[in-house]
Amino acid sequence: MKRTLFVLLLSILAACTFQTKHRGYVFPKDLEAQVANVKTTAGLLDTIGAPQVKTMYGDEVWIYFGADENYRGPLAPTFTDETVLLAWVRGNRVLKTQVLHDADLPDVKIADGETQIPAAIELNALEELFNNIGRFSPAGLGQ
Repeated sequence: MKRTLFVLLLSILAACTFQTKHRGYVFPKDLEAQVANVKTTAGLLDTIGAPQVKTMYGDEVWIYFGADENYRGPLAPTFTDETVLLAWVRGNRVLKTQVLHDADLPDVKIADGETQIPAAIELNALEELFNNIGRFSPAGLGQ
């Protein structure tokens, strides 16, 4: 009985381990001070590296993101130490930089359900199967 209880207790403790994984960039502690003096894109690339995202529309903004993802056993992961660096760029010049931390970032709630696609065709599994017949070439023909 004691062995069973010990094994049960040990398995419960093993499920409650704590693990942290870093996602995105690992920013230095003095990030604001480092990017405040950066005036060129080459300097920004040397200091932080290549951005994760560059905007396509409007002002060109380079976006860098870093966060710690915390796992606590069977519970849902949580994020801490979230940091976003935004750099407004024009040509080879850095016009402005802004560093956002946890408190500055909005709390985004993911909506339940699915987004409807206008004019989408809903097919069941059997219709999907027969719809794909003849669409693919046999293996090895190279077409």
